Amino acid sequence: MASSGEEPRSGSPGRAGTGTEPSPTADGAQLDTAEDFEVLEEEEEEEEDLSELPPLEDVGRPPAPPREDAQPSEQDPQEWLDVLGSGLLKKKTLVPGQGVDTRPRKGQDVTIRLKATLEDGSVVEENPALTFTLGDCDVLQALDLCVQLLEIGETALIVSDAKYCYGAQGRSPDVPPNAALTLEVELLAARDAPDLELLSGKEKTELANRKRERGNFFYQQGDYVLAINSYDIALKVIGSSSKVDFSPDEEAELLDVKVKCLNNLAASQLKLDHYEAALKSCNLVLEHQPGNIKALFRKGKVLAQQGEYREAIPILKAALKLEPSNKTIHAELSKLVKKHADQKNVETEMYRKMLGNPSGAGTPGKCKDKLPWSIPWKWLFGATAIALGGVALSVVIAARN
Repeated sequence: MASSGEEPRSGSPGRAGTGTEPSPTADGAQLDTAEDFEVLEEEEEEEEDLSELPPLEDVGRPPAPPREDAQPSEQDPQEWLDVLGSGLLKKKTLVPGQGVDTRPRKGQDVTIRLKATLEDGSVVEENPALTFTLGDCDVLQALDLCVQLLEIGETALIVSDAKYCYGAQGRSPDVPPNAALTLEVELLAARDAPDLELLSGKEKTELANRKRERGNFFYQQGDYVLAINSYDIALKVIGSSSKVDFSPDEEAELLDVKVKCLNNLAASQLKLDHYEAALKSCNLVLEHQPGNIKALFRKGKVLAQQGEYREAIPILKAALKLEPSNKTIHAELSKLVKKHADQKNVETEMYRKMLGNPSGAGTPGKCKDKLPWSIPWKWLFGATAIALGGVALSVVIAARN
């Protein structure tokens, strides 16, 4: 389908915890079996945040009650730290680092050495120098939560439940569903992220695309809140001010990524029933590309979910006109037309009841029969009263004379 949207993928290559690239779907990477047009593609650049996201779990929450098998000890680096207090994510220092003052902060770019293994010891990932932005959900959530607790030079062992790794879906072909992972991590470096204002057009596009692809991964995992988070970050990268002049081609590439993020944002917001936010995202796409089929389709679906069939139908007709052979739009439009007809029948019946149910064929006829006679009788009564008044006045005048 000729559209600027992009189907969410199960992961993005070259990033820890992003999975592997899936093969294109049978429908040309445009439709999803779960729902029509499950295609991922700003959050707008205003101060308002459409994401409504709660990103990662707060590692600053109070720890669970002390336990002998999960109580950190400053004297013994071999003790396990229960990071979230639930027993699902634990960290143990193997080699001490350079002190707590060297721990990285959220928003910084960190570089780690990573080795990930399954419970049976199978190695599923090795990376001697993985770099990511801490707190942006660029990697496995287990890493995002635990690396901020590491010191420069520290090597730690992290044991994580599947919830903070690849979840119920796993990662084909090497990580099965609901698989816990053991991560050996060494924090090599931490530095401030680059100034967005100084990035070239190409660098900005690449950074935004990485965030968008991470959002696609979360979308395929069914984690729509984190998907929205990633799209929101990508859109903030695109919308940030710049001190560098971009070429027309770079501007066009940035706009293309922006449209994809907005379309994917709308899809995620629809999944969470955030209809007003999804409608806003669709409208932002249509401001740039009035003929964007996916934005038209999703806007029609949002309006239909809100019961606005009269507004939704013309929008879906416009999308169908752009691509007459699209069966998905045909099916959705047919469904809406039927719902609209049913809605009109219900409203008609309601109005009849409000008006005393004047549905019988004889009622209008009776009214017509009565109407012509009612007016002459009123005039006749008035004329008679005037005549009697005139006669009485004449009698009074005659008597005085």
